[in-house]
Amino acid sequence: MKKILLGLALVAGTFTFAQKTSSNTASSSPIRFGLKAGLNVSSLSNGGWNSKAGFYGGVFANIPVAQDFSVQPEVLYSGMGAKAKSNSDVKLNLDYIAVPVMFQYNALPNLYLEAGPQFSFLINSKLKDSNTSIDAKDGTKTFDFGLGLGAGYYFTPNIGVNVRYVAGLTDIAKDRIGGDSVKNGVFQVGLAYKF
Repeated sequence: MKKILLGLALVAGTFTFAQKTSSNTASSSPIRFGLKAGLNVSSLSNGGWNSKAGFYGGVFANIPVAQDFSVQPEVLYSGMGAKAKSNSDVKLNLDYIAVPVMFQYNALPNLYLEAGPQFSFLINSKLKDSNTSIDAKDGTKTFDFGLGLGAGYYFTPNIGVNVRYVAGLTDIAKDRIGGDSVKNGVFQVGLAYKF
C-alpha cells in the first residue's frame, strides 16, 4: 500500500510542478491530452521463458515545461508476461495498470526522445496452458518499478507513432527462497492521438 501511495504522490507532484512551470513559461504550448495504444512484446529475465505478444492502451497528458521539454504522465493497461521455453502452450499472463512518467525532449519539431520511471500495479496473473488456467497472483508481487526509454514522431499535430522499452527493476516473484530474480521487460510500439 505504501508503494501505491508513493507512486500516486510522485505523479501528483509532477502534475503540480508541470502546471506551475507551464503557466509561468510564455513560450510553452498548452497542456494536451490524448490516447495511445499498441503492441507489447514482453519477456521475463529468467532464462526459462520466451517473449510473448500483448496489448497496451490508455490515456496521457503532455505538459510542456520549457520550449523543448515536456513531461508526459500516462495511465495504461499493459498486458505482459511470457511463454515457457519447454512448452510454448504454457503462458504466464500478467495484467498491469502502468503509470509511466516520461520526460520528453523535442530533438526536432515532430521528433521526441523520452525517458522516465514506470510504476506498475498488478491486477491479474494467470498461468495458462491449452487446457487449464491457474491463478498465479499469490506468487507474484503486486508492484513493479521500471525505467522506460523511447522515442516518437508526430506526422500531424494530432497523430503520431512511438516506441519504448521498459526494463523492470523489481523482482516480481513473491517469497523467493533462492535462484535468479525474475524481472519484466517490455518493448512497445504503437500509435498516439492528441486532442
